[in-house]
Amino acid sequence: MSAGTYTPRPGGAPLPRMIAAQAALETRMLLRNGEQLLLTVVIPALLLVLFSTVDVVDTGAGEPVDFLTPGVLALAVMSTAFTGQAIATGFERRYGVLKRLGASPLPRWGLMTAKTLSVLVTEVLQVVLLTVIAFALGWSPRGNPFTVVLLLLLGTVAFSGLGLLMAGTLKAEATLAAANLVFLLLLVGGGVIMPLDRFPDAARSVLGLLPISALSGGLRDVLLDGAAMPWGDAAVLAVWAVLGLGAAARFFRWE
Repeated sequence: MSAGTYTPRPGGAPLPRMIAAQAALETRMLLRNGEQLLLTVVIPALLLVLFSTVDVVDTGAGEPVDFLTPGVLALAVMSTAFTGQAIATGFERRYGVLKRLGASPLPRWGLMTAKTLSVLVTEVLQVVLLTVIAFALGWSPRGNPFTVVLLLLLGTVAFSGLGLLMAGTLKAEATLAAANLVFLLLLVGGGVIMPLDRFPDAARSVLGLLPISALSGGLRDVLLDGAAMPWGDAAVLAVWAVLGLGAAARFFRWE
């Protein structure tokens, strides 16, 4: 008895197509989530408009929007790659979604790749929106755009690793509380809105090692001062990326 001919041929789709389909699904789910949109799009945009038009924080010489835009771009990366991804992945793990996806033809590393691609797509939309708003407010950026892109990618990898580490080790409710708390603390103490030189010297030396401080400071050096690649800030982000991804790969629990 000869084997039958099936059209289409049964079996999993090619791996790149599976990753692309999962990334598209992850992106649609993110953009349909009102709470996530508030965190990743609305809050950074409101902060940029508010503090650029109202004299609340002393941002030093020059236009406030020139100082604030790099920090808000860093905040947008953190809100998507860390806070949003940690919360979404934590609840997917709680409800068994990750366990079921892990048993699908899409390998687990392919699922994480799809989530990373979804984060990057969302960040592109964020950066475009915030850039348009900043230009409307009179922003005058300097520096090499390729350097900016590299810093944003380093920040994305660093925050993604930390977000996956939190989502894969804590309960969903604890992840929700911890991720939002970290977001608020780093918003205040990460050099996003308030310059780090407003803090005491001892606190400033510690805060400067945080990934949000390195990303906002590096972007500010390039976009505000026209500097070349800020290697110190890039090194801090690279260290956080290696530590975060390494710890996430080691301790992430799928159930």
